[in-house]
Order: sequence, then structure tokens, then C-alpha cells
Amino acid sequence: MSWGQEQPGYPQAYPRGNSYGSGSDNSYGSGYGYGQQSQAPYGHDGYGRPQQYVQEQSYPQQYVDYGQDAGIEGTAPLPVEDPEPDPQPDPRARNPAAEVEEEKPPPRPAGRDRYFDTLRAVALIRVVTYHTFGWAWAGMVFPSMGIMFALAGTLMAKSLERPAVQVVRGRMRRLLPPFWFWGFFVVVAMLIHDWMPGWQIVYWIVPLGDPPGNAWGQQAWEILWYLRTYLWFVLLSSLLLRVFRLAPVTVLLLSLSPILVLHFAWEPPDNRFGSALTDLATFLFCWILGFAHRDGVLRRLKPFAVAALSLAAIGYGGWYAFTHQAETGSYDLDDIPLAQAFWSAGYVTLLMYAKEYFRIDFAWLTRFRRADRLVTVFNARAVTIYLWHEIALILAVPLIDQFWNVPAFEKYLPLESQWFMFGIGWILITVFVVLCGWVEDVAGKKKPKLVP
Repeated sequence: MSWGQEQPGYPQAYPRGNSYGSGSDNSYGSGYGYGQQSQAPYGHDGYGRPQQYVQEQSYPQQYVDYGQDAGIEGTAPLPVEDPEPDPQPDPRARNPAAEVEEEKPPPRPAGRDRYFDTLRAVALIRVVTYHTFGWAWAGMVFPSMGIMFALAGTLMAKSLERPAVQVVRGRMRRLLPPFWFWGFFVVVAMLIHDWMPGWQIVYWIVPLGDPPGNAWGQQAWEILWYLRTYLWFVLLSSLLLRVFRLAPVTVLLLSLSPILVLHFAWEPPDNRFGSALTDLATFLFCWILGFAHRDGVLRRLKPFAVAALSLAAIGYGGWYAFTHQAETGSYDLDDIPLAQAFWSAGYVTLLMYAKEYFRIDFAWLTRFRRADRLVTVFNARAVTIYLWHEIALILAVPLIDQFWNVPAFEKYLPLESQWFMFGIGWILITVFVVLCGWVEDVAGKKKPKLVP
């Protein structure tokens, strides 16, 4: 996933005073030492269209009740009359219907929804961009995490057409192996740097709570709040979906109430439990919005009502963020859970409803092979990109430091520019996708590939 509620820079003391704490994007200071930056500061199935098959018949249709033919008690099979033979066709006669059928292009194979795939790819790009530059306004321009949770909720509702236990097992199977593979390197590196874990190391096996770590590796492991929140949503989805289907619109609107309670009525503790509870409340609406899209609830809503309520939510979230900067030192949504919840709720609702109302599918993207290919890679390697992107940005710093030792690089390359570090970071992310992305294939029971 958007996968990260993110914080830019490198490094920064932890934890933060806000109870959003480890469940949010923590600022890393001055952009890895390249110029002063503003302080500021997501998993997975395909969408297919069933093919329609036409059955050719050489005689008039005869409908037979197979239940009656089978001898169901109290009924008798209907007699079937032999059809009269069709007259021999005149070879000179033209068949317009057949000509139209011949001119029709073959049906397109079932594929993924490129609109959702594109949103996920843009969300991941925004995550990396935010972690590089630390722009506080980035979350308002494109709330990656709300989008990622909404897309995941849609896919989860679709998957829950199968038994819940089977679905949860499949989700964990696809998520945990890439996490374990990545975590092995992070844990070993922290052990080398004088870290000694306690019993909390179990969270490095199943991240139901924030995995522990030391300050040296904080920039790498603090993004794990998203995996923890996603995993809890997966475990709770069967219950949430049942409650949602009792009164879809009412439950969707009430899903914003938990964050209001946590903000105005009861402050959660400043620990793992409190962080998890805050993140769940912040993005609960977006997850259930995914249910609403999957069940067709969104398409039945009136455009005026959707637009009015969405803009009201965005307005309230923006107003709250800008009027409470004194509490966090910034209007960054990642530092203000209440503003994040309402801004994401309104913004993502408009994106999801627009897809239904205007029937957006981005099918045209397939005409641009390189762009379509890039979107495919981002979606097939979303977990890898999210987990390894911070390490890529960390490694970009000492790598650029070595460039200063080459006179030509020092003279002609913009080594002090964060845009240059942004480019080096993406090069390193590409390397990690090639070297480590195959783990996602293994976890999904697919043939491992260097590039999907």
C-alpha cells in the first residue's frame, strides 16, 4: 500500500507526544541532511469482468425442467416434442446477423480494474514522495492511506464471499512472508547495533502490535503501523461486514463516530493498544466505504447528497487541521487523526462514487503499454515497495555522500538537491523490487519472477 502513513526526514527522536504516535508518520527532520525541510509529516485481489458466451443452436429451443425429469415427487416430466427439421438454407441468401457477428471483435479477457490499480500506484508514489520531501500538504492533495484502506476494504468484501477463515488465512499468507523476509534484515541490523528485544519480539512474527526496535532502526520499522492496522481490519472484517449489511448507509455514517469519541470523550492510552485503536478509528470509514462500493450501496446514493456530505467532511477536516496547528506544529493530517479521518472520508468517497457514477474504469490505459506495465508492477509489488522504500531512502544518503568524492559528479550532478535523492531512492527501490519482490510471488503461490 498508499502503503504508509508517513513521516519524512532522517532521523528524529521517538516516540512523539501525540497519541497518534507510532501509528502515524513521524517526521524525520531536515530531509536526510540535504537542505532544511518543513516539519510534517497502505492489501489485493483482481477485478474481473465475466466473459459472455453465446451458445449456438441449430433448432428451436426446447426448455426442459430437469427437476421434473428427475422424478421429483408430485410432478411429472413434460413431454418433449421433436422439432421439425430446419429447411435447407439458400446458399445465395445473405445473413446480416452472421456478418455482424463476424465483424464483432473477440471479447476482451477478464482483467483487473485499472482505475483502482492506478489509484494504488499513485498512492505508493505519494508515500515515497512524502517521505523524501516531507510536504505537509501532500496528504491533502492525495490521502494515500485512506485510499489504500478503501481499496483493501473493497477487495476484502469480495473475498468474504468465501468462508471467512479461508479468506483470513489467505490474507495472512500473502502478507506475512514478505514481512518476515524484510524483518529479518532489519532485526539483525538492530541486534548488531546494540538492540536487545524482550517478549515483544513476538510482534515481529505477527504484527498485531507495533514491533519493537531501537532508535537506530526507527526510520525503517515505524512504517509498520500500516501492516498492523491492515491485519486488524482483516481479522475484524467478517463481523464488520455483517453489521454493515444490517443498515449500510447508517453504519457507514456512524463509522466516523469512534474517532470523535477518542478525540472528545476518551483519550486512549499512549501505548501499543492506544496507537492501534486510534489508527483503526481513523480509517474505519474508509474500510467500510470499500464494503459500500462492493455491495453496490454507493451507486444507489443520490449525487447531490454524496457531494454535499463529502465536501462537508473535507471542509471540517481541513478546518480542524489548520485551526489546531499549535498542538502539533503543523497542519499535516498524519499528525491530527480527527482531521485525517474526515478529510480522507470525504476525499475517498468522491473518488469511489465518481467511479460508479461516471463508470470510470481506465480501460484506455492498456493502450499505453509502458504506463500500463508500470501500474501492473506497482500493484504486484505493493508490499515490497512499501516495506523497502524507507531503507532505499536511508541508503541513498551514504551513496550520495560517495558521489562527492568523484570530481565530475561533484561538478555536474545536483548532489545537494533532494530531487536527486528522490531519483536515487527510486533506483534503489527498483533494485529491491527485483531482488526481493519474488517473495510476494511465493507468498501468493505463484511462480517467482524478478519482474511481474
